Amino acid sequence: MSYFQRAVAMVLGFAAFLLSHADLPAIAADYGKPNIVMILVDDLGYGDLSYMGAPDLRSPHLDGLAARGMKFSHFYANCPVCSPSRAALLTGRYQALVGVPGVIRTHAENNWGYLSESATLIPQVLKPAGYHTAIVGKWHLGLEAPNTPLDRGFDHLHGFLGDMMDDYYNHRRHGINYMFHDQTEIDPKGHATDLFTKWAIDYVTSRQAEQPYFLYLAYNAPHTPIQPPPEWIDKVKAREPGITDQRAKLVALIEHMDDGIGQVLSTIEQQTKTGGRPTIVLFSSDNGGQIEVGANNGPLRDGKQSVYEGGLKVPACVAAYGSDLIKPGSSTDFQAMTMDLFPTICELAGATIDHDIEGRSIVPTLLGQKQEQLRDQWFFTRREGGTRYQGKTIDAVIKGPWKLLQNSPYGPFELFNLADDPKETTDLSQKNRAKYNELSAALRKQIQREGAVPWQKPE
Repeated sequence: MSYFQRAVAMVLGFAAFLLSHADLPAIAADYGKPNIVMILVDDLGYGDLSYMGAPDLRSPHLDGLAARGMKFSHFYANCPVCSPSRAALLTGRYQALVGVPGVIRTHAENNWGYLSESATLIPQVLKPAGYHTAIVGKWHLGLEAPNTPLDRGFDHLHGFLGDMMDDYYNHRRHGINYMFHDQTEIDPKGHATDLFTKWAIDYVTSRQAEQPYFLYLAYNAPHTPIQPPPEWIDKVKAREPGITDQRAKLVALIEHMDDGIGQVLSTIEQQTKTGGRPTIVLFSSDNGGQIEVGANNGPLRDGKQSVYEGGLKVPACVAAYGSDLIKPGSSTDFQAMTMDLFPTICELAGATIDHDIEGRSIVPTLLGQKQEQLRDQWFFTRREGGTRYQGKTIDAVIKGPWKLLQNSPYGPFELFNLADDPKETTDLSQKNRAKYNELSAALRKQIQREGAVPWQKPE
């Protein structure tokens, strides 16, 4: 397709989009397209924000973001660990179908994914629609070319390529420095959360109103090590008598992150009040909270690494600044998952998706319109190594109220009715063999489909 043809397609696609969503001219009338900020945090539990019911935690800025727009009570991560959910977010596809069924790591013997070179990432779709694109924070989809952010379409990088930091202050992993500013390796001083906050603000304030931007802001907090600044621990302990040291540290790390997000949101709000473009902010977590370090996943079973609900269900909200596009104080039990954010962002941007994806836009829901369920079957998979997994997968499928899962490659399949049993306490696999057989057949078909995509780095 020629440049002219792409330009015509873009204009026609955005025109059709505006006609089908009558409320969007509130954004497009003066500026054409909104800025879009996607905030993804790391290992945040379903119950670990005050607006999600945490009794010992204060998150005023994320509470405010949720109050400004729409919060979701049934939002799922594509996977209970990091890399796969990030792959799903940035491609709009089931993660195994783009080569990332498990965590991408430094050492080959412990690496369980390789982002497919044929995968199309969100900046590659947004740039033809006129967007400048940036990532600040954690990447975790490749440590070298051709799988760094700039290789995969982003215009700007200021952050960390690796899976996790061994220390929030020296930013190394296995002694290797993965911190980069565009193509330059850097060695900044300070807590990673503070650095990512500052760099996000720097990016937002550097952009000119003439061109819309997409910012993917990916904090590594509250991932381990649980290492908040000491003054934040003191603040939590002074306020919460009786709190354990372990829980106080995690609460402090989350509250410190919330404060940083608040600084970014304040900058965005100020820009919209002084002539900047309206800005849509989306927020979620890559997976559930890690119970072993004191996370709160609310009433849900288990947490990070698990395909029980506590590993998959996460907080999520979307709000608009400088526009009344999304009704303040709204909430929904509409079910969506990480990969659905890709087409949602593209639709908000008026960008054309001309390739197949499994994600489905939730823009109608954001506009307060009735929307049919996004899919009949919802698949979750994770591949992992070590003696606990030996390179095998754990899997789950949800259809209606029914969920079939295998939480260990060496354990049994279990069947739950989430409507009657949201805490997954009663296995019905022996009592309802018809449903068990139906879902297990669907899961086998999905596993076969995923098996066609390599997840090892090509030789």
